[in-house]
Amino acid sequence: MNLRSRCASTVALLAFLATVQPLDAGLPIAVDGQKLPTLADMVDRVIPGVVNIATTGHVNVPDHPLLNDPLFQRFFDVPANRGKRQKASKSLGSGVVVDAKAGYILTNQHVIDKADVINVTLRDGNTMQAKLIGVDKETDVAVIQVPSKGLKALPFGDSDALRVGDFVVAMGNPFGLGQTVTSGIVSALGRKGLGKGFEDFIQTDASINPGNSGGALVDLSGKLVGINTAILSPGGGKGNVGIGFAIPINMARQVMGQLIEHGQVRRGFFGAQAQNLTPELAKAFGITGNSGAVITRVVINSAAFQAGLRPGDVIIEAHGKPVRSASDLHNVVGLAKVGQSIPMKLIRDRKELELSVVMANPEAEKIKGEKIDPRLKGAIFGIDTEEGEKTQIKVVKVTPNSSAWEAGLRDDDRILSVNKQPVLDFPALAKAVRSDERQMLLNIERGEEKFFVLVR
Repeated sequence: MNLRSRCASTVALLAFLATVQPLDAGLPIAVDGQKLPTLADMVDRVIPGVVNIATTGHVNVPDHPLLNDPLFQRFFDVPANRGKRQKASKSLGSGVVVDAKAGYILTNQHVIDKADVINVTLRDGNTMQAKLIGVDKETDVAVIQVPSKGLKALPFGDSDALRVGDFVVAMGNPFGLGQTVTSGIVSALGRKGLGKGFEDFIQTDASINPGNSGGALVDLSGKLVGINTAILSPGGGKGNVGIGFAIPINMARQVMGQLIEHGQVRRGFFGAQAQNLTPELAKAFGITGNSGAVITRVVINSAAFQAGLRPGDVIIEAHGKPVRSASDLHNVVGLAKVGQSIPMKLIRDRKELELSVVMANPEAEKIKGEKIDPRLKGAIFGIDTEEGEKTQIKVVKVTPNSSAWEAGLRDDDRILSVNKQPVLDFPALAKAVRSDERQMLLNIERGEEKFFVLVR
């Protein structure tokens, strides 16, 4: 290349570089005449419907064990019935306006748990006190209500239509900073194993941090698809590592409707337990694939029994949704109302069948203790299937100072056996009690403890 050619090339290069913007000049507003995508317009529409929630309450402070020792109380003249010590507690979280006219706000149960006062702050800074409508601990859903003035509700989306890879936006009040917006994608669907009663979580990498609980997870059109509820942080930390969970809005709406109507969730009684269909079980039953829930036990005269379900049936679909595991079946029947009919598809003896289960009233599945034995008067027993693992006899309520109370029974006790005989339903309970008229040896589970109580 001669000198003239080199000069021409240098001039051309300098002319090109003169047109290149510096790297720190920021992104251009358009490329080839097309505006860059932005979520700003959607966020402007949606964020007024996301509120900040601040609660105040009181929690019990545990006493030193010595203060509950009768000898210590007598020696140091410590009153036995001195009452529990309490301290003030505060909590910060988020909520979503779902009905502007009625003033209803969806949030998490753990956000307003044990709250004496619930204050809601809107986007414009207006703060008002909220009324508690109802909570459901099993799904971690709560509904509160505020005056309707100045509210803007979010439109509902369809969480069943979500797919892994869909873009979503999380809105809430992380760390008490105020309304904050983060974006990401749906990382997984149907997540379970977080220790909740009913689990079908949306997993997202949109940053969810403490304070985001109860906030909105929306799609790119601004429709509400989930309620942010939990994070997974290794080592017990509180920061986000890209694994957050939200309650699907279709599940939250089911619960919300009952909370608004009844103040609580009135779940129907199913009356059967199930386990996952493993490859080994599928082979034994002659079933192709290993997706389903195997019925292992059916309570006599329960809703499942009346519908025709029997041990060994493999449920593959319930209420129009595929049943991949026992947890899937638990979610469907556990969220169903009393009297609701749930169509099911199942495989029995290598043939596909269809039937419908009409959920029973759980009140019909209770019995007074005196109907079993006078020594159990004052206790009300029920069938416990809430955890979905196994059916047990549960003490629903015990009247203080009654015969059952004096025998040592307390609310929420689970009766594992009577006179060394397992009891899984009322007939078995009555039979075990009658097996020894002289005494009643109860094996009780209370919390994480198991012990025996002898009733004479």
